[in-house]
Amino acid sequence: MVHDVRSRLMLIGVPMRRQFAAAIALAVLVPLALAACGGGDEPPRFVAGPPTATPSPTAPPEPLTLTITPAAATKDLPISAEVGTKVAGGQVTSVTLSDDKGAKVSGTMRTDGSAWVPAKPLKYGRTYTASVTATGTGGDSQTRTTTFSTAKSRPGRELGTGLYLFDGNTYGVGMPVVAEFHPGIAPKDRAGVQRRLFVDSVPPQPGVWHWTASGTQAYYRPPTYWQPGTKITVRMALAGHPAGKGRYGTVDRRASVIIGRKLTIDVDNKAKQMYVYKDDSLVKKMPVSLGKKSTPSSSGTMVIMEKKESTVFDTFAELGQAEGYRTSISYAQRLTWGGEYIHAAPWSVGSQGRRNVSHGCVNVATGNAIWLYQQTLIGDPVTVRGTERKVVNGNGWTAWTHTWAEFIKGSALPVPPELAAAA
Repeated sequence: MVHDVRSRLMLIGVPMRRQFAAAIALAVLVPLALAACGGGDEPPRFVAGPPTATPSPTAPPEPLTLTITPAAATKDLPISAEVGTKVAGGQVTSVTLSDDKGAKVSGTMRTDGSAWVPAKPLKYGRTYTASVTATGTGGDSQTRTTTFSTAKSRPGRELGTGLYLFDGNTYGVGMPVVAEFHPGIAPKDRAGVQRRLFVDSVPPQPGVWHWTASGTQAYYRPPTYWQPGTKITVRMALAGHPAGKGRYGTVDRRASVIIGRKLTIDVDNKAKQMYVYKDDSLVKKMPVSLGKKSTPSSSGTMVIMEKKESTVFDTFAELGQAEGYRTSISYAQRLTWGGEYIHAAPWSVGSQGRRNVSHGCVNVATGNAIWLYQQTLIGDPVTVRGTERKVVNGNGWTAWTHTWAEFIKGSALPVPPELAAAA
């Protein structure tokens, strides 16, 4: 059910030499000691050291080869252009990129070494020169240079984008990185877009992107909840980047955020109870009333998406005159786009802990609602169990309602084996 107009948050030892010497000394001394204790007439025999090994021939280093892209004199490239690198027998040791006025462009290599990515979008209608140096395993080096130019003007058909993170904010351990696209990205175009979505976390917690069926949202998360105190830096590097159907990204979106303390909420329909945990220790238990059979609450792991100390629920458009209502609600915390919240419901206190009477929301007493509202952060995970329906993927930030094996199937790019097996 939809109670209010959702707000889209747009942005964006010992050394081996010593060990070997000790081994030789032991090989000499032990036989001498045994001969002295034996009392025989035979003089001690000389004990030779280990035979000298014949060194195996060293294989010659692989020849160094370096190729780069774009090809020289390439024109009309998007301002999201990267300097592609392919190296055998060595690695890239430096990249420089300058525009036609001599200004240097900063950037970084992709972790897989496949390309160098400018830190900011390039400019329209400019010529750039890239110089790439690679050093071989034998110490030799090669440098390749290319010159290319970008499209003269901004494309006419634009892709709307959004990033559901506010720079500098603190979020719960279940907060996924949520990227939004209008219109949605077609399956055949998602890999190209996904390659331009960058997430860095400190301490490192590698993750995967997962696309919703419509292609209007993609979620990024690690195999398990973020570690408290993690710093996450995100860049949706889509300015001028082709996104399919003739559309191009409008701007780069960025955010740097912090993950706060660990707080998780578990709602058990059978017991009609909510359990609140801090650092995995139960700190509060409270009775609840969930959605009645005709309007059941959704089961699954969701996250708190929005908090409103006071709001108005108006459901006449969805439920009609017989079931609809318009009423003021306090301490509301959104779980789904469809309108499921945790909120204060003084009118259902008599049913809380006993039976379900709501239209899908999690009803709690006002005192409990206030306490909970004061504890939570956007991104705190809420798991509801045992109701008549499961939450639909994309109805809220549903990244955690999947198992890890299910989640990674939603990636448009191959997932490294070590990451696929991480959870």
